[in-house]
Amino acid sequence: MKTRLAEEFGIEFPIFAFSHCRDVTAAVSRAGGMGVLGALAFSTEQLEIELKWIDEHVDGKPYGVDIVMPATIAGGDLSSLQNMIPPQHKQFVDDLMKKYEVPELPEDAPEWSGLLGWVHDTARSQVDVALRHPIKLIANALGTPPRDVLDKVHAAGIKVAALVGTAQQAKTQVEAGTDIIVAQGTEAGGHTGEVATMVLVPEVVDAISPAPVLAAGGIGSGRQMAAAMALGADGVWTGSIWLTVRESDTSEVVVDKLLHAGSRDTVRSRSWTGKPARFLKTAWTEEWDGPNSPGALQMPLQYMLISEAQRRIGRAKEGSRAAELAGMPVGQIVGRMNSVRSARDVIYDMVSEYVETVERMSGELPVVEASS
Repeated sequence: MKTRLAEEFGIEFPIFAFSHCRDVTAAVSRAGGMGVLGALAFSTEQLEIELKWIDEHVDGKPYGVDIVMPATIAGGDLSSLQNMIPPQHKQFVDDLMKKYEVPELPEDAPEWSGLLGWVHDTARSQVDVALRHPIKLIANALGTPPRDVLDKVHAAGIKVAALVGTAQQAKTQVEAGTDIIVAQGTEAGGHTGEVATMVLVPEVVDAISPAPVLAAGGIGSGRQMAAAMALGADGVWTGSIWLTVRESDTSEVVVDKLLHAGSRDTVRSRSWTGKPARFLKTAWTEEWDGPNSPGALQMPLQYMLISEAQRRIGRAKEGSRAAELAGMPVGQIVGRMNSVRSARDVIYDMVSEYVETVERMSGELPVVEASS
């Protein structure tokens, strides 16, 4: 499958796989796609460890790093940000923990501020760490990368990709110097807009041609990949489909929920990050979107508020009340995630179905003769 992006990056298949798990990232690249490690939850020290591990396990294949640099967030240092969290929001979280009988963290659990990589200083440090490794791509979401960051990455000979939800956002990114646009439809997991993939991709392709576009949002099969290419994309950007692969570090409680969920079992909610994002529908999303909720805070305050609660929920045992709150970002493709497969099998199944689809379409499409 030789598209211009596949040739440019030296990969067999134009399948880009976003994952917070280093094992998935390396496995996808080894299988002929391009793994992209999500750096959001890592400190700079931990990111260095993760990338060093990937370097040693990717067999020399190309991979990338996804670093989030939001266009707008609440400003200030850690202390001032924590002081911006209203008491009623803290009380709401405490009440949820009691209602669902969520155990406290053990005394030896490491401290964690919940700030993540949404602050530009942290994101810039992550970029510096990434550039010390043989990466081939840096991706960014939630805004246009600062000019100095783009220049630094380009000076290192590395391409920059950005996720967008509208054609206008795509134009802004290309004008700023972004190399590859990921047109992400509302079906996608995590932060996503309101326009569906089938509508968004051709709009973006037409708006920024000849810049390359990757289609994203609800893509996890060869037929969907063929549709994306027919819409003008140069490849696909995938995410949710990797949550249930054998190499994933997703908890058993959440994996079981994902395997039994349908495409209607997701919801766009601000309950994790403060920005609209698609998640598995759980008691957590329902409580935050319910009548007693104080409403989500802006980024990054919301995750700072809930980070300890989510760590506690992450330890929930199957069948417990606490497990009712357990979930994670996932797209509507969850309805097809019905079994645990290896990352390699997911890649090969997608490619095989893509080839079958293209061959079938080329043989079945009617020939239309132009009228004289």
